[in-house]
Amino acid sequence: MNRVDAHHHIWDLTVREQSWMAGPEMDPIRRSFAIDDLAPQAAAAGITATVLVQTVGLVDETVEFLEVAASNELVAGVVGWVDLTAPNLSDVLTGLQQRPDGSFLKGIRHQVHDEPDVNWLLRPDVQRGLAAVADAGLVYDLLTKTPHLPAAIETARALPGLTFVVDHISKPVIGDPLEPWAGQLRELAALPNVTCKLSGMVTEADWTNWKPSDLQPYADVVLDAFTPSRVMFGSDWPVCLLAAGYADVVETAEALTATLTADEREAVFTTTATQIYNL
Repeated sequence: MNRVDAHHHIWDLTVREQSWMAGPEMDPIRRSFAIDDLAPQAAAAGITATVLVQTVGLVDETVEFLEVAASNELVAGVVGWVDLTAPNLSDVLTGLQQRPDGSFLKGIRHQVHDEPDVNWLLRPDVQRGLAAVADAGLVYDLLTKTPHLPAAIETARALPGLTFVVDHISKPVIGDPLEPWAGQLRELAALPNVTCKLSGMVTEADWTNWKPSDLQPYADVVLDAFTPSRVMFGSDWPVCLLAAGYADVVETAEALTATLTADEREAVFTTTATQIYNL
């Protein structure tokens, strides 16, 4: 079975800093990571295609990622960044899509969880931007935490023509009570235009002492709420290295989905991402 890693990053610190990488706890990943660093690990884990996801709020990075996708066989799609509030957003998206490598642009993402306003998604200029993303035939990755979920629910409900992908199961703190995260995620999952990445959990747990059983209740909520047909695996490499190696993350995802049928596992590891991102 071909398998898709629907969420990973790369960055070159000689090109630009990663401002989110603050504090000594980030030292293990404070270096450059290239697609060539991931390729052998992906191959060893049976991953044959990936989705490369933005890390900073710059269109320049999106262009660089499109060039990466066009120049190697592993990256099958890019989730980039654009200014959703820009008056000329439609032109910006058209310009990216009309590049020779523009077909690799599959989605857009913004660090919503870093916005001081938990209702940022509901701003009229942001809503107009999201509508333009839908008009461009792209999906929108939701990078949120629990406080942002009510606005995400309202946004997904208001824009039924836009496909949303929840990154990192909306980053609940592993070990905290499941509520209100679980109830709000179920409300989001009730909307047919929303899917979810089974990703990013190891870095929301205790980085040094986590075990798969710590993650299982959260994975079970996701798989029950969305069903496997709307769930996709993502490694969140190299951020995951703060808590686990690439192979460990893949093996943990396999353990978390061990009770699924073969067809359901194929959805999580292949089909959902392939269909949602049109890989």
